[in-house]
Amino acid sequence: MAAQQNLLRQETSPYLLQHADNPVHWRPWGPAALEEAQAENKPILLSIGYAACHWCHVMAHESFEDPDTAAVMNERFVNIKVDREERPDIDHLYMSALHAMGEQGGWPLTMFIAPDGAPFWGGTYFPPEPRWGRPSFRQVLHGVSDAWRSGHDMVQKNTAALRRVLAGLSNANPGDLPTPTHLDAVAAALLRLNDPDQGGLRGAPKFPNPPIFRFLWQNAFRTGASEGQDALHLLLNRMSQGGIYDHLGGGYARYSTDAIWLVPHFEKMLYDNAQLLELLVLAHAQRPDPLYSARAAETIGWMIRDMTAERVNGRAAFAASEDADSEGEEGRFYVWTEAEVDALLGGASPAFKRAYDVTHAGNWEGHTILRRVTPPGTAEDEAELTRARAVLFEARSRRIRPGRDDKVLADWNGLAITALVRAAAVFDRPDWLARAEEAQDFILAEMSAPDGRVQHAWRLGRVTAAGLLDDQASMARASLALYERTGDARRLEQAVRLAEAAEAAFADGQGGFYTTAADAADVPLARPRTAADNATPAGNGLLAEVFARLWQLTGEAIWRTRCEGLLRAFTGNPDQLAAMPTLLAAADLLEEGATVVVAGQSEQPLVATLIRAALASPDPALAVLRVARPDALTESHPAAGKWAGSEGAAAFVCRRNVCGRPVTDRTSLSTTLMRRQ
Repeated sequence: MAAQQNLLRQETSPYLLQHADNPVHWRPWGPAALEEAQAENKPILLSIGYAACHWCHVMAHESFEDPDTAAVMNERFVNIKVDREERPDIDHLYMSALHAMGEQGGWPLTMFIAPDGAPFWGGTYFPPEPRWGRPSFRQVLHGVSDAWRSGHDMVQKNTAALRRVLAGLSNANPGDLPTPTHLDAVAAALLRLNDPDQGGLRGAPKFPNPPIFRFLWQNAFRTGASEGQDALHLLLNRMSQGGIYDHLGGGYARYSTDAIWLVPHFEKMLYDNAQLLELLVLAHAQRPDPLYSARAAETIGWMIRDMTAERVNGRAAFAASEDADSEGEEGRFYVWTEAEVDALLGGASPAFKRAYDVTHAGNWEGHTILRRVTPPGTAEDEAELTRARAVLFEARSRRIRPGRDDKVLADWNGLAITALVRAAAVFDRPDWLARAEEAQDFILAEMSAPDGRVQHAWRLGRVTAAGLLDDQASMARASLALYERTGDARRLEQAVRLAEAAEAAFADGQGGFYTTAADAADVPLARPRTAADNATPAGNGLLAEVFARLWQLTGEAIWRTRCEGLLRAFTGNPDQLAAMPTLLAAADLLEEGATVVVAGQSEQPLVATLIRAALASPDPALAVLRVARPDALTESHPAAGKWAGSEGAAAFVCRRNVCGRPVTDRTSLSTTLMRRQ
């Protein structure tokens, strides 16, 4: 008989450990829990959330910590708790089932499933008492349990229907290569959703949606129209001055509950900040702005100061997230009263309050969420505000901090590493490059499998979740960013190894890739495959970018073939392409992207100058390749044999397999890369 106790104490996930003292007999996801349900013929109550999730905390306090509710759960269900960040594959599977039921997704995700893993009913947050037109959680428990025990038709019909839906997640949907017409149609559709006043997508709640705006940004270089770039500039300006940004400590919260970027759910996620950092850097490279440079530096400061994870052998990667709650209250760590500000700032308080919307009544539940509401002032005025922020930051540091989920996730770190590399190039910060290399080396040293795959999650000295497609793609992309920045051949080898590992373990045989590996033993019903982006880019979209970039950097036809196969694997229904902006950006990179070949000996000053100019380009659809001599390239590369010029160094901009004349000064190269020819 299974242990009548909570088994989460044996886990390392901070989210699971948050529930380790619940009276619920929680089990971690795995074969043992499924076998227990089969042996006892009980349905499974599957609860999925993450450590920084506010409503996950609410439901835990209201229901999972309540002995009476726990008694019903323990009697009638096998209860499984999943950290969605540790097991995004399981979360995707059951979130897809919830969507198929016509329900809006979110966390906590509450699903009821059969012992073999087939779902039959679910929802998200359930209150402890009936409210807002929703039944109480205990009513749900009794109703679902009674339906299961009686063999109710609802259970049988739903299980059968949802099995078919989930099986469909594995179906291929191939088509033709995306064309400029497809890209134009998707860009136009996404721009129609853009909020012309506040930026981002219209309405509330407001999420940053970085994959969408990165595609719009890149696509604008292809078309020459500015709407996509204008949309990103507006988004970054509004977010960076709003309450969603932490004006004292740096970093962006996950989303805003309103339509004006004022009130966030206060959790900060590594993946959001990594992607927004890359967008800040691209925007600054095109249109230098003190706001962008400040927010980039402050966000990196937060990442290094607050998000550095456990060190091993002198190296560390980045932690996953910071919580929304502290001392049992959402946002308590971040908000202020006028009295607190006056007491801390004294004579500097009036100017600070005008600039950051501090009033007696507050702008949120009697408190103030800091947001910048005045335009930039004189250098002296801004220096005074900087000093005031430092005072408040120091005072805030004495508060009880929100919890931090310090597990290391390979895919999210890959996004952060790539963004740091780009920021280091644009802002000439070798210390940021060094931090990116440190994180890359940590993950490849501590989280690599013998077959070349990188694993997904790590904490307290051990890997806690197997690698997914997103991990291979994101880390390969990070290796390529480091290779382009440093010229270190070891980084190119790492990228190739990860790309080959993805091909071996995740390929579907039809050009696309499954989310889970072929040897994954605990994913029931289906091996999903998707190119649809979410808050993070889809693994298939990132891998398409990796293949396209490898084609540009090596000239080896296999990478172009693989990229084309991957692109075709998801284009069978053009109406679905708007959900795949990262895949479409990879298609643009493959066909229209530039390879900037900088030829010359590394000791030549002009070589370093040209490399910096190329790496600082605002167009993400380019790759930078340095070679000592053009004749060192493979014969298949379009720059092979090009003359390096009288100064012993030159840059060649190659597009559509044709290279232009040698460029020997930074200004000319930068100008060339600002427009596609």
